Amino acid sequence: MKINFDGDLCLIRELDEFDPRDIFTCGQAFRWYEEADGSFTFIAHGKVANAKKVGGEIFLRGVDKASFDEIFYNYFDLSRDYKLVMEELARDEVMKNAMEYGKGIRILNQDKFETIISFIISANNQIPRIKNAIEKISEMYGDYLGEDENRKYYSFPSAEKLSLARSEDLREFARVGFRDVRIVETANLIKDGYVNIEEIDKMDLEDARCALQVLPGVGPKVADCILLFAFDRKESFPVDVWIKRVMEELYLKEVTPKSKIAMKGREVFGKNAGFANQYLFYYGRENKLGK
Repeated sequence: MKINFDGDLCLIRELDEFDPRDIFTCGQAFRWYEEADGSFTFIAHGKVANAKKVGGEIFLRGVDKASFDEIFYNYFDLSRDYKLVMEELARDEVMKNAMEYGKGIRILNQDKFETIISFIISANNQIPRIKNAIEKISEMYGDYLGEDENRKYYSFPSAEKLSLARSEDLREFARVGFRDVRIVETANLIKDGYVNIEEIDKMDLEDARCALQVLPGVGPKVADCILLFAFDRKESFPVDVWIKRVMEELYLKEVTPKSKIAMKGREVFGKNAGFANQYLFYYGRENKLGK
């Protein structure tokens, strides 16, 4: 990987395992827009940037060296050798097609509180509605970050700010439905330290899963998503409807409870379970496996 900077433009070369489309549309993040030129504008850790891949070159606009070092190097998980991850997973024949299909995926390291709220909103919901709800919450309670010819941008609010929200406003304006009270209660539990995010960071996987499930609206699948996408727990294996279908069709050959599928995923893929999960999810959803 070679990296060069020209003001607020970061150019990355010789990194095959990076494709903005694979990264942003694989279900792990919600604060992105696909632009007319095929690039992706996204908001991460209070910053607005744009990513586009042309041939073998990745252009990150709005990313200078300081923000790259402070935010985006870790956000895009650039310290990790995804070639090595894929080589290890390729020992499993079933994984080869899935990895080839989603070889541009990188698992993002997202803001912890934002990810918790985002995946509470995601439960029994569709991606366009999730994205709209998160953007409206940011507009209502976050800080203004700037604007371009397409739209205005806002940061996601802190737990302190979101704890002051009225649940009825979330329901009416952000259209979060039954999740309204859960969002405010979760913000308060985290703000007051009843659920300590920094302590969860230090726990083993099972203790961390249990600690997150204290939060209203966080069940096993949502907890696993939060751990994978915000706590760098790459051994986590979230099971949604697509992973259930894919695992049943490709591995288990029978209808299986989600809890057993999660255990099987961690057992089969070990430390790389989260990567396998994303490759299989993207491959299964896009190709409608098991439907």
